[in-house]
Amino acid sequence: MLRERPPGLPARSRGAGTVTGAPLRLGTRGSALAMTQSGTVAELLRSASGRPVELVSVTTHGDTATGPLASLGGTGVFATALRESLLAGECDFIVHSLKDLPNAAYPGITLIAVPERESARDALCTQDAAGLAALPAGARVGTGSPRRAAQVLSRRPDLVVTDIRGNVDTRLRKVADGDYDAIVLAEAGLRRIGRDGEIRETFDLGQWPSSAGQGALAIEMRTDQLAAELGTLLRALNDPHAELTALVERAVLAELEAGCAAPVGISAREGGDAVALLAQVYRHDGGHSIRVEDVVPASLVAEPAGRAAFAARIVAELRARGVDELAEGGTFS
Repeated sequence: MLRERPPGLPARSRGAGTVTGAPLRLGTRGSALAMTQSGTVAELLRSASGRPVELVSVTTHGDTATGPLASLGGTGVFATALRESLLAGECDFIVHSLKDLPNAAYPGITLIAVPERESARDALCTQDAAGLAALPAGARVGTGSPRRAAQVLSRRPDLVVTDIRGNVDTRLRKVADGDYDAIVLAEAGLRRIGRDGEIRETFDLGQWPSSAGQGALAIEMRTDQLAAELGTLLRALNDPHAELTALVERAVLAELEAGCAAPVGISAREGGDAVALLAQVYRHDGGHSIRVEDVVPASLVAEPAGRAAFAARIVAELRARGVDELAEGGTFS
């Protein structure tokens, strides 16, 4: 069930969606990808609880603004309107792509669950080339991500990387129409909306780390409702492995204070009782990068204090190797 929030509609009283039997209202962006992601969470919740869930479409600044994404305010560009809707009582919980969430805590809101994670890899979609190496010199590659732009140029400095906006279908259409020879997107998004047939190449995370939290979803709710039934229902959707790796990645990003507009790739992988992390920071033109890898016992990064300490260690090593000189306009801190 979907209903769009009409402008000026009086909000239900806070907590109304947690009454047994009443539909739970899930706030989401209105794009096809966001609706698909939120629909997956809604179905998980329905199956686990037997409760009806309705999707409430919320328009965010990132959906309506037309400038380059990196210039629109960083990580908060998609999240703020959803969070304001939640605090206003217009929905009971919200779902984001985790990589779109700012690292700073938002008063009154808690990240309650990270469901099972999709692939964190980036993918290349082209008109006809078999992959990045097969593109001709001068080919136009579209991306709205400075990180992806730097990574493309680090491998192929002879390509022309230009900004691109629009939802996944719009971007793929621009490739089909010849506006771009290739685009770089998240593999997870393509698979979630059934467009994975457009993928010509995926990039190994060991050589091409993606954004902190990429491929993961974030479920947020009001902090004052954590002890209510809804808090219990949502927490049951949490995948501990997805949560651990995503939060370790975000801790490093927070320590680096880079935001999503900085050319930073961070990838964590859990194996056995340990978490292996790779952090790589790029100069914007892709001509140089600094890379740090480390492994930590999973038990040491299970809580926020341990993650913060590990992140400080990673970033101290990056800085010791000169990462601040890669940042245009000054240091990351």
